[in-house]
Amino acid sequence: MSDSDRSQRVDALLNGLPEALPSPHVRAKLRLAAGLTQQDIADAVGVKRVAVTRWELGQTSPRRPHREDYLRLLKGLAERFPEAAKADEGMPTPASEGGSG
Repeated sequence: MSDSDRSQRVDALLNGLPEALPSPHVRAKLRLAAGLTQQDIADAVGVKRVAVTRWELGQTSPRRPHREDYLRLLKGLAERFPEAAKADEGMPTPASEGGSG
């Protein structure tokens, strides 16, 4: 296999991965910076408020189609509130996130 073939295969793997969400703590900071409630987020994304709570606690992660909408919302909030988008150093993040919602 040539170097070019290997490079293309690596790129294909990377491009196939879903875009990473911010840490749960940053998700909550972005929402609060915008003055939004968990219910506001839930209504916009099309889930129950408890799903947003679990996403912000790192208990679960959003799945399609909600994941794409939630990620787009978080990106928009991060552009408007860049300070809130920064992860706090030393803030724990879950080692693994289950999928739900």
